[in-house]
Amino acid sequence: FLELRKELEKYGHIFSTQTDTEVVLSAYAQWGEDCVYRFNGMWAFGIWDRQQQELFLSRDRFGKKPLFYAKTGKGFAFASEMKALFPLLDAVRPNLSIVKDKNKIFTYEKTEECVIEGVRRFPAGSVGHFKNGRLSVKRFWCTLDNLVDVPERYEDQVEQFKGLFMDACRLRLRSDVPIGTALSGGLDSSSIISTIARIGAQESGNRLAADWQHAFVATFPGTPLDESRYARMVTDHLGIDADFIEIDPLKAMAALDHYLYLFEDIYITSPIPFMLTYGAMKKAGIKVSIDGHGSDECFGGYPFDLPSAFADAGLHIHQIRMILNTIYDTYPEKPNQLNTLPPKTQFWIKWNVIIFFRNLLQKRQGGVKDAAHPAFKGMDHLTRQLYISTHETILPTLLRNYDRYSMANGVEIRMPFLDHRIVSFAFSLPWTAKIRNGYTKAVVRDALCGFMPENIAYRKTKIGFNSPVVDWMKGPLKAFFQDTIRSREFRDCDLIEPEKTAALVTKVIENPDATFLDGENAWSLLSPFLWERAVIKKQYQSNL
Repeated sequence: FLELRKELEKYGHIFSTQTDTEVVLSAYAQWGEDCVYRFNGMWAFGIWDRQQQELFLSRDRFGKKPLFYAKTGKGFAFASEMKALFPLLDAVRPNLSIVKDKNKIFTYEKTEECVIEGVRRFPAGSVGHFKNGRLSVKRFWCTLDNLVDVPERYEDQVEQFKGLFMDACRLRLRSDVPIGTALSGGLDSSSIISTIARIGAQESGNRLAADWQHAFVATFPGTPLDESRYARMVTDHLGIDADFIEIDPLKAMAALDHYLYLFEDIYITSPIPFMLTYGAMKKAGIKVSIDGHGSDECFGGYPFDLPSAFADAGLHIHQIRMILNTIYDTYPEKPNQLNTLPPKTQFWIKWNVIIFFRNLLQKRQGGVKDAAHPAFKGMDHLTRQLYISTHETILPTLLRNYDRYSMANGVEIRMPFLDHRIVSFAFSLPWTAKIRNGYTKAVVRDALCGFMPENIAYRKTKIGFNSPVVDWMKGPLKAFFQDTIRSREFRDCDLIEPEKTAALVTKVIENPDATFLDGENAWSLLSPFLWERAVIKKQYQSNL
């Protein structure tokens, strides 16, 4: 916004504050709806244009910030939360087509449908005009229209990414308040804080925050999801302190309904660890967190996306073996406690079956929005799959989730990996820049390895920031889950299948071999019940 401000001043605009908000307004006054092409960042806003007597709405390219609207008997309303629109609706009712179908958990965020009837989601990468009672929406951003030329040599691709990423971090370091980072010890969050440290040591001025040395690490002692030892390697390497937050679910259970009310949507796991992590930031006075979201989706970090590369490898035996071993090695050191794996000889068959059924599911739900685009057809198979994960399934869902977790605590998340220049670059790269020499996200690792410990940069196993649902269901939250599935309220809930849900919850509690996937499935089936109690019934009670 500083560069835009200087440009606007040349056109005669006078600024009375130092805020980016004033730059947005002046940019709209100068360029109209085309102002959004000049923005680099995240936004959702409405501007009332008195001259045109119309409302202008816009949401950033990838939907980092939420924007909802409703047309009611009282008029047209928009907000950043669904619950802000509840008082204007005739009734607050669940959208059954979404809430009762757990297979849609990762697909409805890309649509305009919401979990509440009568509330619509303004699409990402779009602008809209509301005038004379009518809303017209136009998409202004499609990554496929913004692909770039990349160097042919892999080493040059690495250098280009490094330059883009450092500049993306540099822009997001602009702040008048202290900055933090949610650090897991994985590649993505470690890349963020290590790059920030490199910039902080070499540069100053231009509104760069000097107070960035605040790492917050969620810990889960005694569970396979605890990554605190990796996070400590990073902070020790950088010479900074970190706040290690032990996530105790029992201390947070009293607030679970409140967390779910703030969260508003349904998901596959508990919001407790995320709410507590960003809550710890708030208590420490942190207003901005620079986090690593988007790397897995853009550069191929998830094992379940990687089998698409088999089609790119063709009959090249060495590449097939490399892809297979990359997928296998990405799983945690204790796979028996997470997603159990068959022997390598059966692994390739299993994943092809999964991909086959997932493709059927995508076709049943309308397929890929941009599948007919020439650039999409020209991509290799892995990059197509990553495009779906980035623009239609996983990332839109995670962006929604983390906006809720953080903003519920008054913390703003900034995401360098989702600088639009980096996203365009990622989808212009060949699959061999993403899977290489047995590693996922190869171009990211090779570009940033000099900023962090080598055993972090080239750490193969992936755990991810999540809730240890199985450990909690068997341990500290066992009584909560048992009481829940025995309650009359649970048995009478129309949004779930009580018997099926209770059976799976009981299986997780009693089966010593219950997997992480079993835990996610159990929470997914239970989630509509907990959601109804926290969101719908709380709303009903508040109106009494």
